[in-house]
Amino acid sequence: MDRLTQDYRENVRALSALLAAGESFDLIERRTSVGDGELTLFYIDGFVKDGALQRLLAFFATRAPLPVGADAALAFASAGVPYTNVDATGDVERIITAVLSGVTVLFGSTFGDRAILIDARAYPARPTDEPQSDRVMQGARDGFVETLIFNTALIRRRIRDPDLRIKSLNLGGRARTDCALCYIEGRADPAFLARLTRRLESLRPDSLTLGYESLAELLIPRRWFNPFPKIRATERPDCAAAHLAEGSVILLCDTSPQAMILPTGIFDFLQESQDFYLPPLTGSYLRFVRMLTFLLSLVLTPLWYLFVTCPWLLPETLSFLVPSETGHFPILLQLYLVEFAVDGLKLASMNTPDLLANSMSVVGGLVLGDLAVKVGWLSGEVIFYMAIVAVAGFTQQNHELGYAFKFLRLAVMTLTALFSWAGFLVGIALIPVLLVTNATVDGRRSYLYPLIPFNGRALLSLFFRLPKSKMPTAKRPRGGER
Repeated sequence: MDRLTQDYRENVRALSALLAAGESFDLIERRTSVGDGELTLFYIDGFVKDGALQRLLAFFATRAPLPVGADAALAFASAGVPYTNVDATGDVERIITAVLSGVTVLFGSTFGDRAILIDARAYPARPTDEPQSDRVMQGARDGFVETLIFNTALIRRRIRDPDLRIKSLNLGGRARTDCALCYIEGRADPAFLARLTRRLESLRPDSLTLGYESLAELLIPRRWFNPFPKIRATERPDCAAAHLAEGSVILLCDTSPQAMILPTGIFDFLQESQDFYLPPLTGSYLRFVRMLTFLLSLVLTPLWYLFVTCPWLLPETLSFLVPSETGHFPILLQLYLVEFAVDGLKLASMNTPDLLANSMSVVGGLVLGDLAVKVGWLSGEVIFYMAIVAVAGFTQQNHELGYAFKFLRLAVMTLTALFSWAGFLVGIALIPVLLVTNATVDGRRSYLYPLIPFNGRALLSLFFRLPKSKMPTAKRPRGGER
């Protein structure tokens, strides 16, 4: 059954059977009389504003007889439903999706092959508090939540531009998840928008129950061997609004508090919201410290391991870097053990109640590490250098990029162990190769833009926090700069 019929009873029976209204206690089928006619409402308890629904039912009870004729549903929707967001349709698939999304569907005995959709949704939602993973010392304290309409409102609040477009998409499948494509007309690249829209419309996922991650895996080209992230996400509406003003496209997914920033290159991860809530000099300094320490997390332990295995590469003044006591296990195995231990502590901290978090940190960071050195499992130098690496990794907000650096660090250490200094050089050379060959969601824009193709002004603004008066104003789509 694709369309409603002229038979009111048949339509109600068909929809009730399709939704299995009698089997789910929260899916309500409610009948009420209006004059000589009858209305039947379908809605999900918990998704509808009780006060609004109660007022609607009270209003229907005072109505005159239902309108008749070919446009009876439209006439009743425009004059008989005192609510702002009302529509009429005969598409059964759209009606089912609407009910499951929280919309109230109204059938009338005189409406023929049309039903009325009343959008009186009220999703369960948490407050728009500051996201835990992207805090700032000063600035806005709100963040995206799992409700799509709240997220679009947070963007609208910051960009009062009639050229801002927010297009609704439903990707189908069992979950019938709603998405929203946000961009500013005249700033975003029209060719990229067309390709992205076609790509999204061609997707037919069985479900998007994991929200952002499920959608990201559908959009990313199949290059699993390349660890570098292809999509940057943010939970901050101020960050999303800033990227929209620069010509990026924002993709929101219902049930997910993360916004995708498209297209994404490696240099986009250099910027964080904290940089722009501080003066330019301070913001540039913090950006420099973040980049330096994060790069240190990539090369520190492989370089130290190279010096341990090839001490002749060290000058006499740096001979203290080679430990006199290496412990009972080989240095490479010790480094691997601590790498895995750090991730184990992260997982443990995520599953530890807040009341016990401090105790877990003391046990994991002090007791276990100190005992491992005393019994000879690990050397003190391994603990020291891995502690620096762990702290440096936390300077980058994007966890996916942090794990990309971890995998590369392990690969460089392994190559160094196998082929000495030549393996170290090959491992370091592998990094730019992966960067060059990594594909973006766009598929046409270079992952190394604005370095390839070169755009000096854009590259300078990524490395240095420029004053607002010196920042370039976006006057054309980003596609024109490629």
